[in-house]
Amino acid sequence: MKPVTGWVYWRGQEAKYPSWQFGQLEADPKGGLKFTAEADRPGEHPRQWIIPGLVDAHNHLQIGGDGPVSEEVALDRAIQELSSGVLALRDLGNPHESPAHHLARAPRLVTAGRHLARPKRYLPGLALEVEDQADLPAAVAQQVQAGNPWVKLVGDWIDRSRGSEADLDPLWDRAVLIDAVQTAHELGARVAVHVFGRSALDDLFEAGVDSIEHGTGMTWEHCQEAAARGITVTPTLGQVELFPQFAGAATRYPNYAQTMINLYQNWRTWWANLVEARVQLLPGSDAGGYQPHGQLFRELYRWEGAGLDATTIIDYATWQARDFLGFDSLSTGAPADFLVLRDDPMVELTVLGEPLRIVFDGQDV
Repeated sequence: MKPVTGWVYWRGQEAKYPSWQFGQLEADPKGGLKFTAEADRPGEHPRQWIIPGLVDAHNHLQIGGDGPVSEEVALDRAIQELSSGVLALRDLGNPHESPAHHLARAPRLVTAGRHLARPKRYLPGLALEVEDQADLPAAVAQQVQAGNPWVKLVGDWIDRSRGSEADLDPLWDRAVLIDAVQTAHELGARVAVHVFGRSALDDLFEAGVDSIEHGTGMTWEHCQEAAARGITVTPTLGQVELFPQFAGAATRYPNYAQTMINLYQNWRTWWANLVEARVQLLPGSDAGGYQPHGQLFRELYRWEGAGLDATTIIDYATWQARDFLGFDSLSTGAPADFLVLRDDPMVELTVLGEPLRIVFDGQDV
């Protein structure tokens, strides 16, 4: 790895939080990171800032708009993510039986296996459909035993069996959810849940899920409870922008369409509640299907546009997300995963979209 000198968002050996320190970042003899502090002498070195690699905590490398994609397409998407500075990724639901770890080149991956849903209660061809609710714990165990440290549940979805009365309804009874989440936790896995609306949330919280994906129906009380319980939320604002489009396509289901419009119209209040309650937010593009790959930085720009300060955004999108998923940040002996930027991203967030250099596992991308 070619050494780099600049302002490094470095975490000392005993430090809980990183801080900006000027010096040289290089690889030690074992390939891990080594930092040597220096005095900042303006004009002696290029002005540059080094941060840990970005994390996309809600991504689908193997899902396309029309269903599963080929391995070649998934690999191309993984390279797009690396080339955008996303160096760790939670592949939160894929339609294949095996995790995506087999890809020849990809960010550091955490996988969740297949979506688990009831029959006809998710996008066609993507989920493992559980006919009998009582079989959900066994389906959860199957996904964990396949090598996935996360399980992805579909918590709510339109129930078209109700005809013109169809709306966004829960898929699972509370008792079943409690058993399923307990099964995952006993096997050492965590549970993420897709949920747009409000009606499924109380049961999910009672079951002890680990992360809420989207979560647009959360009230102030839900936000407070999520913060108290340590439940993370991946808000996917880019996906929320599409809610009017989803509603417009649901001409046969007026109740569902109105629900999606209501959720969209309330998103700023919901977002403000998440921030005020200090819920831990995970950055997620929801790439695959409706969203393009390699665009996480645009989701982070949305966060700033919604009023979150750049320092908090950088913390959420780098070391805090890496901690949550079990990856090291910039610290002694850690893998060399970092971005080199032309300006301080906590002052000018848009530099995330044009890094000067991307280093993954000690190699320039």
